[in-house]
Amino acid sequence: MAVLKIFPEKDATLYSLFPNMNTGLDEIIEATETAFAYSDPSPQTSRFLIRFADEDLASVFEPMPDATYDSGLWEAKLQCFLSTATGLSTTSSIVCYPVAQYWDMGTGRYLDEPISTDGCSWIWAGYSGSSLWNPPTGATSSYTSSVPAGGGSWYTGSQYVSSVTFSYRTNKDINLNVTNTVKAWTTGSGSIPSTKLPNNGFLLKQDLEWVYNKNYQPELKYFSVDTNTIYPPSLQISWDDSVWNTGSSTQLVLTTLPATITLAQNPGVFYSSSINRFRINARPEYPIQLWQTSSVYTNNYYLPSGSSYYAIKDLETNEYIVDFNSKYTQLSADATSSYFDMYMNFLQPERYYTVLIQSTINGSTIVFNDQYYFKVING
Repeated sequence: MAVLKIFPEKDATLYSLFPNMNTGLDEIIEATETAFAYSDPSPQTSRFLIRFADEDLASVFEPMPDATYDSGLWEAKLQCFLSTATGLSTTSSIVCYPVAQYWDMGTGRYLDEPISTDGCSWIWAGYSGSSLWNPPTGATSSYTSSVPAGGGSWYTGSQYVSSVTFSYRTNKDINLNVTNTVKAWTTGSGSIPSTKLPNNGFLLKQDLEWVYNKNYQPELKYFSVDTNTIYPPSLQISWDDSVWNTGSSTQLVLTTLPATITLAQNPGVFYSSSINRFRINARPEYPIQLWQTSSVYTNNYYLPSGSSYYAIKDLETNEYIVDFNSKYTQLSADATSSYFDMYMNFLQPERYYTVLIQSTINGSTIVFNDQYYFKVING
């Protein structure tokens, strides 16, 4: 499986309206704008931070071939899943930067009484009274004179900035390409302030802030790593691991429809530490009758190279965990069959999943979904 996911070590939201408040354990992270009158002299904003642990980043790159890692032929995407969206204009944009300072998560929640101050906030990168947000060389911050200085610090090199624009009716989930930032953290391809950026995570905020107009109050709230749902943020790393090497096999490529596709080597339950090779059994539904000493129904076929892919869905929510991708989810083949590999530790445990196979055969693109289920359990 060449689409792997890891989940945050920590996240938090910074609120200009509550400059000392920590929200490190809140179930929501948000990027919002708030005004209290039509020409409010003090509009307020919020931004959120997300960090993925260095050891988790190392684990996701471990299965990747050295040549692929060194050449940079891989992709990283930051994913956040929407909780609520209100007050949006025709279009709204979120921008993402690499954070320039270390920050403490803390244990606070939004509007705790009394508020928690044991972690990052609008003013402080650490607990209140410790280290201020103070951009190092090559970094910046942004705030207005009507609020305290702070709101994080970040690197602004164009190679690191990612953004997404939502129209009023589009999906508001975030799926940002952050490959250049992750490369700067892990391979030393950064240029600010040196050849490698420190991994302090990401900062996400509204592109348009400090608007003096009560009619402009966009709120985009996302599930945090502390959510009780199955929608925490994730970092998805993808690369092409497909190999087509059938050796001396005499098996044919499937070229006729209808077809019967089944999944082999699926015991149904996997420990999270498992790595499984799912093999694909494929044959025409009505095979040509041949003179041979075994049943024609036992003849296995390869699915076509370059046009056959897999996807993974959450069985309960029916949402794609890994979507079909012509570059990153191509099926491989060896002398035995078509196949793909799955690293179970990059799926959420105690969930059921289903496998879908897509293939273009004789000019028709077909998705096969014949109850190929499995569960990942802790262990």
